[in-house]
Amino acid sequence: MTTPGAQRRVLVVEDDPTIVEAIAARLRAEGFLVQTAADGPAAVETATAWHPDLLILDVMLPGFDGLEVCRRVQAQRPVPVLMLTARDDETDMLVGLGVGADDYMTKPFSMRELVARSHVLLRRIERAAVAATTPRPGSVRLGDLEIDRTQRRVRAAGKDIHLTPTEFDLLMCLARSPRAVLTREQLLAEVWDWADASGTRTVDSHVKALRRKIGAERIRTVHGVGYALETPPGFAGETPARTQAANEV
Repeated sequence: MTTPGAQRRVLVVEDDPTIVEAIAARLRAEGFLVQTAADGPAAVETATAWHPDLLILDVMLPGFDGLEVCRRVQAQRPVPVLMLTARDDETDMLVGLGVGADDYMTKPFSMRELVARSHVLLRRIERAAVAATTPRPGSVRLGDLEIDRTQRRVRAAGKDIHLTPTEFDLLMCLARSPRAVLTREQLLAEVWDWADASGTRTVDSHVKALRRKIGAERIRTVHGVGYALETPPGFAGETPARTQAANEV
């Protein structure tokens, strides 16, 4: 990641010249350093050489698609990815989240919202980096689900679960109040720093992606309200150390 105060690098991958020029111009006006690529191979090559802090990535690209770009770039080094899709198709969104994307937007989109979400992704990754270097005792354990805050690792039923930074933050947010129902708006504000209710579908898609990884039965849907992290029968709460650890996140 960039050091505090440094200009952040954003790689915009989009094959439509009008769209890519508009995004690049707006991001440069916001103070970002921007490079662009118009196809899959060029995107991977530029990401490898330039080490962007954020990747804004269209799904449909020549050469190979954005999903493959995301896989290849994430295999080299973790980088936050904002996926752009022309189709309002939840399956596409879940596949994108599954290969390492942190957020997505459906075209047409607001440039103001794109800039806001870009800032949010960068802030979240920076917070994760700080947390990883700040020793904090204990882990959160809910039955056979264990969340290690320091290493940002999750184990479920004895198996390591790979989560994206966004998925980890979402799970930790739910784990701070087991069984308590958090509204979509609360989750959107706390995990994404985004208060616009138009983004609540982002919450739904990330919850579905998280369920696929840790088990659907662990997250309860309260229709019309939000979500709660389920706990095993007989669960009486965390030990004081674990409660303190959860509250400090």
